[in-house]
Amino acid sequence: MTTETGLKPGMRNITEFEAKAILREYGIVTPRGIVFESLPDKIELKFPLVLKVSDASIIHKSDVGGVKAGIVGLYDLIEEYVAMKKRFPNSEFLLEEMAQKGVEFIVGVTRDPVFGPVIMLGTGGIYTELYQDVAFRKLPIGREDALDMIQEIRSGIFCKGFRGTRIDCEEIVGLLLKVNGMISGGKVDILSLDLNPVIVSASGAVAADAKISFYR
Repeated sequence: MTTETGLKPGMRNITEFEAKAILREYGIVTPRGIVFESLPDKIELKFPLVLKVSDASIIHKSDVGGVKAGIVGLYDLIEEYVAMKKRFPNSEFLLEEMAQKGVEFIVGVTRDPVFGPVIMLGTGGIYTELYQDVAFRKLPIGREDALDMIQEIRSGIFCKGFRGTRIDCEEIVGLLLKVNGMISGGKVDILSLDLNPVIVSASGAVAADAKISFYR
């Protein structure tokens, strides 16, 4: 059973900005960003930018017109902010630098009533639900578990190179182990975690979007 906000009973969400602050505590890279109610006079971020509504009660921001990517200049930013402010007059907003291009993955954690915390790796972005290309492991995991998960999904082919695209899959291994450390040795009260997309290239991995829920 879920509520109208998409939350299960006993679940408490935090904002994306707050979630990414926790990720950075564990060495997970996220885009540079700022949160505000009114657009600041000076923007010390590098275009292109993405503007998002920052409201913990809104689970799927893109479904309600709460995300605008590819903002290339100040005039464009002002125009998009005014439009989004009309849709969400009582919310704050998150402005971030857009992550580099790469292959999109999803990394998630859920708590199974029988097995406890379970970590997932899969094909991310808009193709997550279409392909359902995922691998699961019970936490805690080690390096070999992370490597096996990469090999189990079709997107793992990009580690060896495919159609001119090759990524550094050590970045994925590192990310999975950092999430493992967060759940198994740190933020034990996290109920669920969803990083989608994680954009992986030859030079790094960036959690471009993040959702974290806690027990109430």
